[in-house]
Amino acid sequence: MGLKVPESTNVDARELAKFEALADRWWDPTGEFKALHDLNPVRVDFIDARAPLRARRVVDVGCGGGILSEAMAHRGARVTGIDAAANVLEVARRHQADSSLEVDYVHVTTEELARRESGSYDTVACMELLEHVPDPVSLVRACASLTRVGGDVFFSTINRNPKAWAYAVLGAEYVLGLIPKGTHDYQNFIRPSELAGWARQAGLELKELKGMTYNPLTGEARLGSNVQVNYLAWLTRSR
Repeated sequence: MGLKVPESTNVDARELAKFEALADRWWDPTGEFKALHDLNPVRVDFIDARAPLRARRVVDVGCGGGILSEAMAHRGARVTGIDAAANVLEVARRHQADSSLEVDYVHVTTEELARRESGSYDTVACMELLEHVPDPVSLVRACASLTRVGGDVFFSTINRNPKAWAYAVLGAEYVLGLIPKGTHDYQNFIRPSELAGWARQAGLELKELKGMTYNPLTGEARLGSNVQVNYLAWLTRSR
């Protein structure tokens, strides 16, 4: 049986298959997604400090197994988690049943949800998805559309330069084995200037960029000013 993919031109079935194959290991803090577990507190703190989550309506775009979704719900947000990978969403729902946190998981693409619920969310979080879709510009536009005017959008992605390749591909995949080989395609990495340009076109104003470093030996993640590899972006919808 083939993958259950929502109708969209902005879904890469090969990318979907990578994460579907690992679905049952999403919540293993020592497995292939250990780095996500380690990075999650830094990401949710970054969001909460700039757009306080309590009582906000939030959509987690590309939510996967729900690591960020549950963390935001724990802080009082009303969270919708969306993903194009049906099997991964089932893992998220099973974990949610054990955690007793309220998250509405929906099998839908961002573009389709934006058509249905334009301007409906206070905050949109899109972590580590831009570099995995065929058309990241379309994804940025859809995230902007989902956000109410004055609302907040958060992206995390990977810069495109030799250092980013050395750390995120060679180091993380082939030397340290932190994530499965083939997880990332260097050509799909995104420079901050590119993201800022797409965001302006979509009516988003870039408020802040922060670099994110990760020590795989200690599991420690930190924010800083160096955006050469992983980085977080905070934007607001201005129109």
